[in-house]
Amino acid sequence: MIAGTRGYGENAASLIARYEELAFPVKHDAVMHLLPTSPVAALDVGAGTGADAHWLAEQGHRVVAVEPTDAFREFGAAHHASPRITWIDDGLPHLASLEQNVQQFGLIMLTAVWMHLSAAERAVGMPVLARLLAPDGILVMSLRHGPLPPGRRMFAVSADETIRLATQYGLRCVLDVVTESLQAENRRAGVTWSRLAFNW
Repeated sequence: MIAGTRGYGENAASLIARYEELAFPVKHDAVMHLLPTSPVAALDVGAGTGADAHWLAEQGHRVVAVEPTDAFREFGAAHHASPRITWIDDGLPHLASLEQNVQQFGLIMLTAVWMHLSAAERAVGMPVLARLLAPDGILVMSLRHGPLPPGRRMFAVSADETIRLATQYGLRCVLDVVTESLQAENRRAGVTWSRLAFNW
């Protein structure tokens, strides 16, 4: 088991309902203007139930959906089946199954993933993402800030730290905004999100 997935498989049923609740344009409103408008190869790291991958596939993108939690991956393959989506059982920091892949991606998404990695894991994962990002591609990620849910493995990680790390590998920050959580329970708990985007 990938360490960052702790607590997800055990709570899969309730989390699946939550993940399926919000439409892609609502969830990703802050970055919609940066997403490719023509079909590209897309990589969704921590794809969860596949709702985002499915929306991207409907826009014509060919999506590699990487999800290490069996319950999410199996739900996604069953409920969001598409010939444009390829499911992979893998995760950061290494993305070992993509290591020998010569393909690069015009869009890489990490939604609520990065804060599950320790500082050492983030240092390993960022150059992996940089190698996978196409020259004209866009990398978008969201970072959770606030009290940690019980039973989860999460780390406090700031936007500034993430931007500095990305810059070390030649990536340029083109978006850095903070948004409230869309989920009422999280808003009451004071959870906010950093929405970041990088290109070359």
